[in-house]
Formats: sequence, structure tokens, C-alpha cells
Amino acid sequence: MRPLAGQVVLITGASRGIGAAVARKLAEDGAQLALVGLEPDELKKVAEDCGPDAGWWEADVTDTDSLRTAVEGIAERYGRIDVVMANAGIAAPGFTRSMDPQVWERVLDVDLLGVWRTVHLTLPYLLESKGYLLLVSSLAAIVHIPGLASYNVSKAGVEAMGDTLRPELKHLGVRVGVAHMTFVDTDMVRGVDTHPVFGKVRTGIPMVSKTYPLDFAVGKFVDGIKKRSRTVHVPGWIGALKVFRWVIPHVIEAGSRFSVPKADAAALADVRARGAAESSRPTGAGGLADAEKAARR
Repeated sequence: MRPLAGQVVLITGASRGIGAAVARKLAEDGAQLALVGLEPDELKKVAEDCGPDAGWWEADVTDTDSLRTAVEGIAERYGRIDVVMANAGIAAPGFTRSMDPQVWERVLDVDLLGVWRTVHLTLPYLLESKGYLLLVSSLAAIVHIPGLASYNVSKAGVEAMGDTLRPELKHLGVRVGVAHMTFVDTDMVRGVDTHPVFGKVRTGIPMVSKTYPLDFAVGKFVDGIKKRSRTVHVPGWIGALKVFRWVIPHVIEAGSRFSVPKADAAALADVRARGAAESSRPTGAGGLADAEKAARR
């Protein structure tokens, strides 16, 4: 376990949720936080909570130039980057056949390609510091919930990216971890749960119906960063669940055979009532900020 004091930790998606909470906890342990996100006012608040050594940079992980400017600014200010937590992500509920295609693709652009861009731009600094790269995947990489196809695809890709980078970078001194987190009490999850159709879908499916406290997840993340762990599981049973991947789709199909047809009809009605873009808009305040950013581009 490495002491965090003095280490420079870059976190994307740091405006709120797990990114902001982990940043605050790492700052308590003496780390210097470099916060990256879309919401300047929220980033400023988090940075203030993290102390005078913390800094924040507004950047969009779907915009390479914007992200490059932030990463270069961080390196210039601190002289190094020791840890990167590629955390920026959105979730947009919707069945694939009725979901707004632009929103479906936006989720991949943020959650998967945004992680790739973060890796690409920060890796030279991690090679110098022999640092640690933590890619935030999800239980969704393992348990593919109906109504979250774009999110499931993205998070499965993030897991594969991390598992590929780990052996590629080990001999160069960079350690790579992948975090799998179930539903945790964040703005994004609360947004999913308030959706008129898909909140009911999640809470009716085994293994994913429980929401865990944010502090519980933060403790797991911080411990993983300190240990430079290859995996971070929130909760721990996700690690054991990976052994049974082959059977999980069958469990999901059996558990949703009655709920999904009803939800599918309800989703179509919701699309007719509110429009596909609004019905499948990314959830929570962070999702709204991303949607507004995408609309301006």
C-alpha cells in the first residue's frame, strides 16, 4: 500500500457523485486532487472541499482538444500525474428499438471512448511516474440489464480495455485497475430510479435491485487506489459473480420475461408522450449537463 500524501490524482467526472466523493476522501489522506468535469460551479465546490492544493479544469471527455488542454494544464501545475481515475460517465435508460439513436451513441462516446481518450492523453505522464490507472467499469459489464444496452456495452468495453492494458503496461511500471460498481446512491442512479418506466425495471430484477450507500463505495475505491489493486468490487460479491458469467444472461432473461414486455409497451407510450430524446435523456443533473453540452456542439 502506497501513501497518498503528495501524490497527484486526476479524476474525470469529478463534479459530483462517486468522483467528487472519492476526491474529497483522497484529499483527507494528503493527495493533491486534479478535478476534471463539465460543471464549473460544482467542480469549484469540490476543489474547495479538497483544500488549497486541489485544482479543477472544465473539460469534456468527448472532446479530445478540451481534454488535452486540461491534462496539459494539470501536468504544468503539478509537474506530474501519479494516479488517474477515468470515471466520467452517463447513463440513459431506454430500449434499443425506441431509444433516441443520438443518445445511445452519446453514452458510448462518453463512457467508453471518453475513457480511451483519458487513457491516451494521461498515459505518457503515468509512464513517467510509474503510476496507477483506474478505469471505472460497472456491474453492468457482467449483468446486462434490459433497458440499459448502451451503458452495458460501454462498461463491458471499459472492462476489456483495462484487462488488455494491464499486461501491456505492467513491465513499464504502470499498474491498471478496473472498478466494478453496482447501483450506488448517486445523482445518476437516483435519476434512473425516477424514470417513469425504467426505474421499475431495475428494482424488479435480481442482483441489481439494491442501492448501496455512497460512503461504502468510496471506501472501496480509496482502498483500491492505495493498494493499486487490479480490481475494485463494490460490493465484494461482484468478484465471485464473474465466475458465473455464463449463467447470468439466463437468469436475467428468466427474471425479466414478464416485466420487459410490459415495460416495452410503457416505453413506447412514454416516447409518444414526451418524445424519444426526452424519454431517453441521460439521467440526473450530471446527465443533464452532458446533454446540454452535447446540444451546444
